[in-house]
Amino acid sequence: MQFTSTDVEQVEATWQQFVPSSTLQNADPSRFRFDWRSANLDSATLVDYRLAAQVHSRAEPHDQMLVCRVDAPDARVWSARHTLDARSPWISDGARVEAKWDRSARVRALIFDRADAEARARQITGDDRLELRATGLVPHSPEDAQRWERAFAYIDQLLETPDTDHLLAAELERHALMMTLSAFPTTFSDALRRPAQRAGAPASVRRALTYIDENAHRAITIDDVAAAAFISTRGLQYAFRRALDITPAEALRRARLEGARRDLRGGNGPSVGEIARRWGFSNSTRFTAAYREAFGALPSLPSS
Repeated sequence: MQFTSTDVEQVEATWQQFVPSSTLQNADPSRFRFDWRSANLDSATLVDYRLAAQVHSRAEPHDQMLVCRVDAPDARVWSARHTLDARSPWISDGARVEAKWDRSARVRALIFDRADAEARARQITGDDRLELRATGLVPHSPEDAQRWERAFAYIDQLLETPDTDHLLAAELERHALMMTLSAFPTTFSDALRRPAQRAGAPASVRRALTYIDENAHRAITIDDVAAAAFISTRGLQYAFRRALDITPAEALRRARLEGARRDLRGGNGPSVGEIARRWGFSNSTRFTAAYREAFGALPSLPSS
């Protein structure tokens, strides 16, 4: 969704579609201009907007995990007990966070449905009792803040492509959540430090490989592979390393490269780039390099 508006009520209503608790207070209508862009990633949403006005905003997310960065020279960001660094992103899954600026700001946010994020975190860690919560508002370190912003920019750029396919969107959603959970203090980090589930590795690996072979052309993630193999994502990682000395992600990547090679050899597509995208490779340069490394030749369609 993308639009521009000078209507304060319309802007507040739009933002509340994604974060119902959000409000715009003391907005100066004489200088108000709003440029909005958002994109859906299944159970998550990416928001990137610019708001020109004197504004006091507030968000207190419920049933969500909100990660936000307010970029303005004069921005002030705070919660009930802490003043936050306006040069850095912050996270909230219930704590009220307020921001204020006098001229204009760019606001970038990732909004996750907390129940879905928790289900994915449980699958990855193998901890069915994990209650996913933010245990702090700010990233672990300045480096983590920078990594989160680079990841946001990367995802944002890819989502600017019209009609992003489901395969790519699923990978981007998982990447967004994993980058967020690794950059900020949450109970996910504590769960990762517990011993991984390791039982039933050989059978799990066989089930996982069968699932990958049958579904590599679909928008599956490593979490889906682990679920099909009846094991946690961490357990699957360990099982693959022990049995095959590769990761499940590498196995999925190889299967997709094999699929792309079959389509290329069969001429099943109008171009190399189209076939690459069909198999989840959005960057043609990286696809070419990966294909050449795997098969010792450049990807090409048969000569007519």
